[in-house]
Amino acid sequence: MPAPPGGRSGTSGAARFGRAFAMFRNAKSLTGLAILGFFVLLALLGDLIAPYGPLEKDFDALRQPPSGAHWLGTTHMGEDVFSQIVYGTRGVLIVGFSAGVIATLVAVVVGVAAGYVAGWRSESLSAITNVFLVLPGLPLMIIVASQYDNPSLLLIAAVLAITGWAWGARVLRAQTLSLRNRDFVQAARANGEPLYRIIAVEMLPNLTAIIASSFVGTVTAAVLGLTTLAFIGVIPITNLNWGTILYWAQQNGAFPDFWWWYVPAGLCIALLGMALSLINFGIDEYVNPRLRSAGERARALRKKGMSPSTGVTAVRTTPIEDPR
Repeated sequence: MPAPPGGRSGTSGAARFGRAFAMFRNAKSLTGLAILGFFVLLALLGDLIAPYGPLEKDFDALRQPPSGAHWLGTTHMGEDVFSQIVYGTRGVLIVGFSAGVIATLVAVVVGVAAGYVAGWRSESLSAITNVFLVLPGLPLMIIVASQYDNPSLLLIAAVLAITGWAWGARVLRAQTLSLRNRDFVQAARANGEPLYRIIAVEMLPNLTAIIASSFVGTVTAAVLGLTTLAFIGVIPITNLNWGTILYWAQQNGAFPDFWWWYVPAGLCIALLGMALSLINFGIDEYVNPRLRSAGERARALRKKGMSPSTGVTAVRTTPIEDPR
């Protein structure tokens, strides 16, 4: 059921705010947010956490395994792998979240507009979305990124956003089409409400969960796109991130003997992807009524000490007394 129009149901603003973020209250979302928060702290406090500079060299410890002096070992030039991981986190998150914000804004504008308006304007926006849906993302990113000697992180994020907004716009258009004929939207239109207020106040609150899911999915794709571009050598080495660590490990024969050089970076990529996926699962559970009811039922069973995976419910029987 869509949320009632803002300001007409007597619901307080705090209650509406809490309901909008109820998607982050389940265990999956909380676990994902905890892992994501850990990486955010690494990015913000990298200068305090990293024991060395990312390119600081120790020629007495070349390709050394993890030790007290170098927690995750060193590279072929004596650079501390742990420090590179910490400093590389900042670039990954900047590109991922910048691309997510840009792509989500474009998806909201195009998708909601295409779903609300009618006629040739809706068909034109839908056609543009379909064109970007079929564009080959990775080749386009390689072509654009390779035109610059030292592309900035924001430029890389913009390129990733260009190839990542169309799917979210498609989903938002479909949901907006189902909302524009609802009673509360028709009532607002009959009352002479301006277009921007109908979209911002009446429709967007009902699209919050889908927008959040689109944002998380775009961030995940941007992180994978960035590390892929770095691993294949398209992004210069000055843009330090987890992908460049894997690139230099591959270029200098770290596979498979010097595991400490490439395993930590790969684990960080996997952990960040898992965190974003868990957050997305939690949002999906909130959006889908069937998943939400199943999750609530499973949590209720756990509180009672019962396993939600049990397919058969035990029935207590009382013995029948023999009449003899």
